[in-house]
Amino acid sequence: MTTENIVWHQASVSASQRQALKKHKSAVLWFTGLSGSGKSTIANAVEVKLNQLAMHSYLLDGDNVRHGLNRDLGFSDHDRVENIRRIGEVAKLFVDSGTLVLTAFISPFIQDREQVRALLPEGDFIEVFVDTPLAVCEARDPKGLYKKARSGEIKHFTGITSDYEAPIAPEVHLKTDQFSIEQTAEQVVQYLRDHGYV
Repeated sequence: MTTENIVWHQASVSASQRQALKKHKSAVLWFTGLSGSGKSTIANAVEVKLNQLAMHSYLLDGDNVRHGLNRDLGFSDHDRVENIRRIGEVAKLFVDSGTLVLTAFISPFIQDREQVRALLPEGDFIEVFVDTPLAVCEARDPKGLYKKARSGEIKHFTGITSDYEAPIAPEVHLKTDQFSIEQTAEQVVQYLRDHGYV
């Protein structure tokens, strides 16, 4: 699809003006990790803490987005790339609105996560690696997906039949097999405090 006849409309109210109104910086907290690693659970716990701090936030969850915006996508590598591309564009709009947006997506490929980072100004993309060993994720298996993947019922399942490329230098590195949900959520909020977002 060509965009040569489409011109970006410049809004009269800037991102910095929206941030000033909300009294905090906006950014993307991009939670990445295997299925069952705790991304959504931790992101939810972080958002509760942000709400208590009177910060404007919104959580984009992988499953929820696939019910609407991305319901036409499957789980092939091509569809996974497009899934993350769309979420990156949505997240960029949230940041421009002055909101702290949390995204909880497996997002298995480094290149895709870096493309989202490239959409945003420096410092507006905070990669949060929810680092949970595969064996722990598989033992948890909250949705029964690993069992289905092992039996061949699910094709292209990350960690089993599809690769997961771990972040090389994430801004926040959470070890969920060593720390509780409360502790890992506090690590994320502390990062925001340390770097002037809160």
